[in-house]
Amino acid sequence: MHLDHAHDAPPALSADAHLPDGRRRALRLGLGGPVGSGKTATVAALCRTLRAELSLAVVTNDIYTREDATFLLKEGVLPPERITAVETGACPHTAIRDDISANLEAVEELEAATGPLDVILVESGGDNLTATFSRGLVDAQIFVIDVAGGDDIPRKGGPGVTTADLLVVNKTDLAPYVGSDLDRMAKDAAHARGELPVILQSLRAPEGVGPVAGWVRAQHRAWRARG
Repeated sequence: MHLDHAHDAPPALSADAHLPDGRRRALRLGLGGPVGSGKTATVAALCRTLRAELSLAVVTNDIYTREDATFLLKEGVLPPERITAVETGACPHTAIRDDISANLEAVEELEAATGPLDVILVESGGDNLTATFSRGLVDAQIFVIDVAGGDDIPRKGGPGVTTADLLVVNKTDLAPYVGSDLDRMAKDAAHARGELPVILQSLRAPEGVGPVAGWVRAQHRAWRARG
């Protein structure tokens, strides 16, 4: 289910929007959110859905391991050379907002090694509601929360919830089992975010990641059109 907002708004252009040869570089989309909210599962589903039409690559972030990248590799969602990992060694927000050098190097190396790419997904390690990406690293950001974390999360706000270009309320199929009120979550999210879009998602439902994939397609179209 998606709330009716202007979800096709184009991403903001970064200062460095082109490759050294003058071609438009890949659109960089960040995915952040708390531990266990379903970021990696969403990335995997997006790759399966979009890989036939868009040239994709993924950078994952973990503190001391490469667990998320290993999961994506085992699932075979993309060729191995299109998936890489950053071990942050500190709180995840450090590498996506404060010192983005390791992630920038990873996305630039992926694009150089694998040829022209359409979209690079940069997945943060699990963090809290304040986690946001530097606009020097990504062009737009998705924040993923889940119903098991409590239906008061949209009401609590925080920069991740209120300012991300897209908010995904994940695992809606669990709502009856954890006592979460989806209608209340949707209303609270709409109130907190104004015109920014919200998608309620269950990867187990027939539509699965479809609405989020549609948002990614719209962002990519807008990115190419602004070339």
